[in-house]
Amino acid sequence: MAGRRGYHHGDLPAALVRTSFELLAEQGLPSFSVAQVARRLGISTASPYRHFRDRDHLLAAVATAAARELTEAVRAATDAAGADPADRFAAAGSAYLRFAVGRGAGFDVIYAAELAALRDEELATAGRELMDLFTGLAEATGARSKPETLELVGNLIALAHGYAALYRNGLFAAGRYRLEDLAAQAENGARALTRGATPR
Repeated sequence: MAGRRGYHHGDLPAALVRTSFELLAEQGLPSFSVAQVARRLGISTASPYRHFRDRDHLLAAVATAAARELTEAVRAATDAAGADPADRFAAAGSAYLRFAVGRGAGFDVIYAAELAALRDEELATAGRELMDLFTGLAEATGARSKPETLELVGNLIALAHGYAALYRNGLFAAGRYRLEDLAAQAENGARALTRGATPR
């Protein structure tokens, strides 16, 4: 069966996560099912449950992968941005935007409320590493209180995620905005955030 060529023996968990990303990007979280993933891979509907207890545990693995990939993308972008803290913070915003657009609805699973009850340790660790990275970048732009630093991080994520969501929904298509244009706007907005937040 053609679907079986999508993975090698022993790599089924990775194939399940990868295919879940594809399906989430195509149809979103509400319509997602483990059975659909199995059918696309050409395996029995029981096979995924040998590796993931249920739908939510598979989604937690997807969210963990997304958080780790985003962390890597942000690190690569900030390393390329140089030493200036404002430039690095701005690069984090554009990296978030590009990643969210590239992953589509598969990225949104990071914020799925139903996964919180699982208390999945790998997902929690991946989320902490991502937030620690953003927090460190924010702290480097100026001395602030902890609540102010966290607010700055929240504003950056809201800015980049908002641009990504609007781009994915087609709003910017009418104005013929390219992703590069929005990435530049996200960077400008991130720099403005660091200037607008008063260091203490």
